[in-house]
Amino acid sequence: MGLSQDQTEQIKELLSNKIREKLNSYSPETQHMPFHVRLLGKDKMMLFSFIQSINTTLGTSIFEQIAEKVAQPYFKRVQRQSRLGDHISEKSLGIIQKIIDDLRNGLVEPNKLKEIEQLREVAQEEPKKQISSLKADIFLESNDGIEYYFDLKTAKPNKGEVIGLKRTLLEWAAIRLLQNRDVCIYTGLAIPYNPYAPSDYDRRTFRPMFDLQHELKVADDFWNFLGGDGTYQQLLDIFEEVGIALRDDINRKFTTL
Repeated sequence: MGLSQDQTEQIKELLSNKIREKLNSYSPETQHMPFHVRLLGKDKMMLFSFIQSINTTLGTSIFEQIAEKVAQPYFKRVQRQSRLGDHISEKSLGIIQKIIDDLRNGLVEPNKLKEIEQLREVAQEEPKKQISSLKADIFLESNDGIEYYFDLKTAKPNKGEVIGLKRTLLEWAAIRLLQNRDVCIYTGLAIPYNPYAPSDYDRRTFRPMFDLQHELKVADDFWNFLGGDGTYQQLLDIFEEVGIALRDDINRKFTTL
């Protein structure tokens, strides 16, 4: 497994096109920062602003699109921004709240497999409640019928955000189990790269709420899950190759502004 030549070329084209679009549409920020400009130079300040813009793009769309291209040959179904539905049983909401409360108070250890089974027991019971339609960043169905729903995050959430993310993952499961009580489902968080590398990813923020084995995939764990062993390193090589190819264009852009 790993990326085929065709996948590699598709990802290179996607990445190159997105960066070129950013370069062509980029205009300097209007914010006046005279001390920064005099300290670092106008070109460096413009480049810094551009990098921030690229970070936003990577976090919101490019990683999703790359994940889709990586996974397509290896999964039965792959979809970005997949809607799960807008109804949930009230008993499921009660179970979710109890799970959250027990985890926050340290009464139980996170156990996603057990939590899913708790929701499975009540997911189709009346009454039902309509909620805002929820979407997963990436949906996958494996060839053996397991459904995977991922929320992609590029920054480490704080403690309050982790609780909200846990609730979202449980709600996704409950919504899907209402539709099909027997579905085999995984709902988890995916972080495309490790900001602490070469040190291990700091998972302490997640530990009180997340079952790390069954709810969190970081860097190579995520990409190699999608495309097989070696996929993560292949993607790093692609990004480097595209960066080298575009370097002159980027330098030219920020020396002529």
